[in-house]
Amino acid sequence: MSRTDAKRNPSLLAEILNWMLVPLVLFWFLSMGIQYLLALSIAHARYDGELSVAVNRLLRLTTASHGRVQVALPAVAEAAIRGDEEGGLIYQVRASNGGVVFGSRVLAAPLRTSETEPGTVYFRDETVAGKPMRVGYMFATLPGREESVVVQVGETAEKRIALATAMIGGQLSIQFLLVPAALVLVWFGLSKGIVPLNELTARVRGRKPQDLSPLDPLDAPEEVRAFVYSINDLIARLAQSLQGQQRFVADAAHQLRTPIAGLKTQAELALRQRDRAGLELTMRQIAAGADRASRLINQLLALAQADSDTPPLMEPLDLNALALEATREWVPRAMEKRLDLGFEPAEARCEIQGNGVLLRELLNNVIDNAVRFTNSGGTITVRVLGREQALLEIEDSGVGISPAERELVFERFYRVLGSGSEGTGLGLAIVKAIADAHHAKVTLESNPKAPGTLVRVVFLRLAGAPHRLKRAA
Repeated sequence: MSRTDAKRNPSLLAEILNWMLVPLVLFWFLSMGIQYLLALSIAHARYDGELSVAVNRLLRLTTASHGRVQVALPAVAEAAIRGDEEGGLIYQVRASNGGVVFGSRVLAAPLRTSETEPGTVYFRDETVAGKPMRVGYMFATLPGREESVVVQVGETAEKRIALATAMIGGQLSIQFLLVPAALVLVWFGLSKGIVPLNELTARVRGRKPQDLSPLDPLDAPEEVRAFVYSINDLIARLAQSLQGQQRFVADAAHQLRTPIAGLKTQAELALRQRDRAGLELTMRQIAAGADRASRLINQLLALAQADSDTPPLMEPLDLNALALEATREWVPRAMEKRLDLGFEPAEARCEIQGNGVLLRELLNNVIDNAVRFTNSGGTITVRVLGREQALLEIEDSGVGISPAERELVFERFYRVLGSGSEGTGLGLAIVKAIADAHHAKVTLESNPKAPGTLVRVVFLRLAGAPHRLKRAA
């Protein structure tokens, strides 16, 4: 495998780990954030309660005398409050006119709205001297008097953050251990899980090239059995293709052996000839044998092309024009044998999707058979009929084919006994293979007008058919 392939196709184990690791880490960070917010909310609830108590205590110490608001604190309590300010707590009491009557001036006056209720402690966050601070405040009217005041107690956020951090600190240390442990367990489990795949790979690699037996799906995990069935289907098709090639090579070797042996015999005989007449006769026999061998080779090549697993190139063709052209090519041979060879076209253009080279070979083989097996003075008619389906018919007044042999003649190298004509036995096999490649159906019938055979090939006429069609199985 090249480096490019390795980058494009990472290992299954690495792919699963990546898909598990990234969400796991993201969920872990998300859960830590949620837990921190929850811990901070708990810390706020706790310390806001303490701020509320401090605000109420400061309000109870606030009094009004002769129109002046003051906080009655013993010296010890005032010293304690000032100590709290140094430790992070800030106290403040404002009179109704907004002036600070007690405590620190760093806390801003809160905004009072129509929804603000006297005697209720409210909370806000603000920044004081660059530090985040939580402030509890309350608007209140002093008992027995009309003077209103604002009591505020502020506290820095360090204690809240420290408490929230302490609450999740223990969980973080545990999860820092659990996440790597979980990843190790997942990796170990996946490594064990793909062992059957590795064993299947080893069995396939250990096979001999000629071993095309199917794999046992039960030896594979359930998740990959569908893939094993697909591999078995591919192996079966490959075995069928190889068997076809082997059969073709064996048949070709067997059929070529006879004409080549004949040519060799005739050549040796020609070398021994002394008179010119005998030499000419032998040379004519050699030429005839060479023609038969050449025709056999051409038919074998045509059969190999029709049987190829590669779909033939298809294009729109007029069956009328194709059949007329092929018929004209056989006129000299028909006249030589004194046969009436005619052509009957369809009434209109008959367009199909087909391969011109293969269809000409189909026509040549059918017409060749008709010429070979029709006696002098007989008739041969090539006919095209255009309906929902395109029909090609070749009708002759020859010796005919018995119903019992009409399926057998499509087999390779099958010859009808007693026909009185030499042949390779490949003509109709080629016709069948080409028809299959075009998804067409070829049938043999008796000539309804006279003794002989009617070969009918039925093509589909599909508007907008693709230019490439798969060969029929």
